[in-house]
Amino acid sequence: MPHLHIEYSPNLERYVAVQDVCRAAWEVMKESELFPLAGIRVRAFAADHCIVADDHPDNDFVAMTLSVGAGREKAALKAAGERLFSAVQDALAAPLATTHFALSLEIREIDAALGWKDTPIHSRLSQH
Repeated sequence: MPHLHIEYSPNLERYVAVQDVCRAAWEVMKESELFPLAGIRVRAFAADHCIVADDHPDNDFVAMTLSVGAGREKAALKAAGERLFSAVQDALAAPLATTHFALSLEIREIDAALGWKDTPIHSRLSQH
């Protein structure tokens, strides 16, 4: 279960193809031995209503949360987070070059006892 949720300000779509940001994140996650391919999810959602910092009309943001199952070493998660953050920084180079943008990433571990799954995708991908 590596699920990446990307929340962003709707004006960002004027400058960046959000699908390209998703693809950049997915590529890094896919290449990591830390995350099983069948568990990877990358989802992006525009915040329909938001106020960013000083409410300047040019302000935009991307806030990412990566939810992972418990059991991975903290150092490995930190390294994966750094690679993921770097790839997204590259995809967002244009807005990051302004003084009106904020980018963040947080990794959260999910307690297996408090999560439920039914994912036939896993069995399909494990047959290859």
